[in-house]
Amino acid sequence: MEKNNPKGYLYLLPAFLFLGIFLVYPLMDVFVYSFQENYNFASQTYTGVGIYNFRYVLRDPFFLQALKNTFLLVIITVPLSTGLALLISLCLSSIEKLRDFFQTVFFLPYVTNTLAVGLVFMILFKKTPYSDGFMNLLLNAFGFASVDFLSGPYWAKMLVLCLYTVWIVMPFKILILTSALASVSQQYHNAARVDGASRGRIFWRITLPMISPSLFYLVITGFIGAFKAYSDAVALFGIDLNAAGMNTIVGFVYDMLYGRSGGYPSYASAAAVILFAIVLTITCINLLVSKKHVHYI
Repeated sequence: MEKNNPKGYLYLLPAFLFLGIFLVYPLMDVFVYSFQENYNFASQTYTGVGIYNFRYVLRDPFFLQALKNTFLLVIITVPLSTGLALLISLCLSSIEKLRDFFQTVFFLPYVTNTLAVGLVFMILFKKTPYSDGFMNLLLNAFGFASVDFLSGPYWAKMLVLCLYTVWIVMPFKILILTSALASVSQQYHNAARVDGASRGRIFWRITLPMISPSLFYLVITGFIGAFKAYSDAVALFGIDLNAAGMNTIVGFVYDMLYGRSGGYPSYASAAAVILFAIVLTITCINLLVSKKHVHYI
């Protein structure tokens, strides 16, 4: 078989062109704009070149708040959603009756519109003059005071945002992990049981290493997805996320381009480059960790 067939590159040419036009070129443009001070889209002019845009963004209190919100969202939701998805997948894999039904139920949030799910969460948590919301009714039933989850203290708003994010991303993780668990050969489990291994030891020594590539994939995509969060916060707190104190880095970039603070593409580009650097750094760290803990068969 001929190894270096030029026809292969011809087949890949459309994909290369698509990635070059819609991914590589915009990324290079954003990187250039981030160093151009006071860049103007209309006139294609700028007043200077330097790192002023980065210095401004890193001192902007709205960006610092968005950075804090994004990191909290990542740190809380990625491990929590992955752990819950693994637990649910293990439970689904251990049952036979109604397994398909439960898989469908858990997958429904993934195919539901994000804003529709946000509306449901608003009904559950929103405190109005006429009702304290369903969650507050539960809190009152157990003797706790009502909490204004969507307009009250910061911890309450972050709690709702984290719950909402976990609810949105968990179905996809359940699907991937259920498939990974189904692919583990039962011969390994049977051999371990013959040797007298406990269920916990079988899980840690056999099941977990064999599904570690899927777990690693979910962790990587989970980090990237959480850092790109924006629509989740909009669905819960509206478009003025700075006023609610719940903006994210992507939301800050959008505001700098089109929001009330719009018209500052240089600052938006600088924030986007900072986000790119953060995601790239964390992805590289995960790749280094995976060399030791991820086992490919």
